[in-house]
Parts: sequence; C-alpha cells; structure tokens
Amino acid sequence: MYVANTGVGNLYSLLTALRKLGCEVLVSLSQRDINEADGVILPGVGSFDSALKRLEKVKQKLIEKVTSGTPLLGICLGYQLLFEASEEGSSKGLSIFKGRVIKLPSTVKVPHIGWNTLENIKPSPITEGIKNGSYVYFVHSYYPQPTEQITIAETYYGVWFPSIAGKNSIFGVQFHPERSGQVGLRILSNFLKVVKR
Repeated sequence: MYVANTGVGNLYSLLTALRKLGCEVLVSLSQRDINEADGVILPGVGSFDSALKRLEKVKQKLIEKVTSGTPLLGICLGYQLLFEASEEGSSKGLSIFKGRVIKLPSTVKVPHIGWNTLENIKPSPITEGIKNGSYVYFVHSYYPQPTEQITIAETYYGVWFPSIAGKNSIFGVQFHPERSGQVGLRILSNFLKVVKR
C-alpha cells in the first residue's frame, strides 16, 4: 500500500491501523513507488495549498494511476484534495471528483471536532458491514460539495455533507478511520479488500 507522504499530520495512527490489518505500507513521495503500488492512501490534516505543493512532483502520476483503476482512499484533507478547488486555498485540486470544498457554516463551532454519525449509507464496498448511525471521529473546518452523484454516506453538522464519497475504486472519507474504533478499522479493511480484488 502506497501512503502519500503529504508532510502534514501525524501518520503514526494510520500506519498502526493498517499494519494491524496485515497491510504492508510504504510512505513515500516517489513516482516509482506509485507505479508499483496496488493501492494508494492519501492522508492528511493541514492546509489544502501546502498539501498540494508537497504532492506537486507526483501529482500527475498519482492522477494517472488512480484513474486507470488503482484503488485510492483519501482521508480528511486527502479526501478534499480529490476535488477541483477549495475555499481554503488558491491551488487547483486533483480534480478526480467534480465539485469544490467549502467552509462549514458559521452557525456551528468550527472546526468540527469529535464523534458524529454516518447516515443515509448507500451500498458500497467501502461501507460493507457499516450501519446507519455508526459513530466516527471528525476534525475539519471544510467539507466537500460534489457536483456529481458520488455521495455514499452523509453526516450532519450545521449542514448535511458527504462524509463518504466514491466512484469506481476511488473513495474519500471526511473523518479519520484510524481514530474511529472498530467502525474505522472496518472501513480500512473494506478498502484493503477492494485493493485485493
């Protein structure tokens, strides 16, 4: 499993969770490593622009790899990077998903930190075994607003937003599965099953 080293956030919890599931992990920013990967995880907390700047050398290879069928899981900021643009920065996103990332409404405390539920879950390989109302852990100030039908699950925090999205074998989650207990481990395990298919 190729984990893109976006240089933002602590990868320890994610790597620990993946290894617990028996996954071999390579943290890198190398085009060669992307070429050899059977799956890609794009993690991250931090800013949209700084993460994209860090990915600049591998951005095109990453897009080619996942649009040709290699499974990808974007986590938190990594999920947001899959979209075309963000209110948080001026950089162009990876544009794998259509839509943009916008700030949570001022009617709620921002950032959104803590446990919240997954609702309106649609059948998908990534949500196999996950029930409506399952709790997962969030830390974010922005959320994606897709302009295509890719929402797999929603969460309410001042506004309904797509907490899980996906098309083909490309998925994004706004929460941190590595900090979401058994539900989060199940989602990571489901992604690993997609990679092995």
